[in-house]
Amino acid sequence: MVYTVDLALDVEKALAKLSDDDHQQVMELIAAALVEPNSCPTPGGWGWALRLGPRLWIVFTACLDGIDVVSLGANEDLAPAA
Repeated sequence: MVYTVDLALDVEKALAKLSDDDHQQVMELIAAALVEPNSCPTPGGWGWALRLGPRLWIVFTACLDGIDVVSLGANEDLAPAA
């Protein structure tokens, strides 16, 4: 049995909290992933990809009709804890 979970609502909430500049950067990361198909996981599979920008990152998965952003955050979130 296959289950589909829609995580878009959580990403929408996160996008709403971003500054205009950060929101623009997330949109640019999404656009860059869409125009570079070699950076995308196999559509409909279980794979995901990480795309980094200067300040933010997105984790996304590919679908037959585009990509779904699963998570996003600030680059300092990736820094190891001291």
